[in-house]
Amino acid sequence: MNSHYKTSKGLHLNYSLITRRIEEGAKVLDLGCGSGVLLKMLKDKKHIYGNGIEIAQNEVIQCLEKGLSVIQGNIDDGLKQFKDKSYDYVILNQTLQSTYNPDYVLEEMLRVGKKCIVSFPNFAYWRVRFNFFFTGNMPKSKVLPFEWYNTPNIHLLTIKDFFEFSKAHNINILECIYTTRAHIRKGLHYSMFANFFAEEAIFIISKD
Repeated sequence: MNSHYKTSKGLHLNYSLITRRIEEGAKVLDLGCGSGVLLKMLKDKKHIYGNGIEIAQNEVIQCLEKGLSVIQGNIDDGLKQFKDKSYDYVILNQTLQSTYNPDYVLEEMLRVGKKCIVSFPNFAYWRVRFNFFFTGNMPKSKVLPFEWYNTPNIHLLTIKDFFEFSKAHNINILECIYTTRAHIRKGLHYSMFANFFAEEAIFIISKD
């Protein structure tokens, strides 16, 4: 479903970043899990107890072929089948912008998960801004590779938007990781101007 940069070893950078932040043996729910690459990595490297939800039937089949526990479902309908705080982590990786009800999806994630990991392409990244300004066309990039007429991304957002949303909804931001061109970005100017310089963001969040 989604596009990610790859490391020289062929692994998606943000898969590795997410995997590093999850404890051994944790209980994990992966929303919009696609063909199950991240879920399989977490099982192999962190021996998690994991489940996934995916809407596309062909991707569900690929998950099952990998031996993963995945159900076919639409995360926009909520997570009513799961009890409050029943997972250590709920992951929404590069999928928030393609949901119809992102506020409801986040609310449900935070209900079900003790911690949640959310990643998305930053629509305020400077290359996106310049592309839009100079061409007048909807921007495209490696993380936003679609045409305006076939994009699954219907609620594009920025890092600043997510911070403002979190503040308005009393969401605790535990950690934020910024990446650009498959590199983690650190330093004072990235902390202060991440909304301009970062191509992607990963947030670890919780709610009491």
